[in-house]
Amino acid sequence: MKLPDAVPVGNVYAGTFGGMLFSVFGNILAADMVKTAILAAIGAVVSFGVSAGLRAIFNRHRKL
Repeated sequence: MKLPDAVPVGNVYAGTFGGMLFSVFGNILAADMVKTAILAAIGAVVSFGVSAGLRAIFNRHRKL
């Protein structure tokens, strides 16, 4: 019975690196996506509030 040929070393390194890369990105992206979405929503609300407030101040100033 003949044993199968050994896997070339480059393929082992590429497979190990690829698996590590996907597992790290999977964990980082899943954990940070929610936080990023919440911070983006807060930033949009604050930006809208500041814009509306400044518009009201400048419109009031023009009428005087």
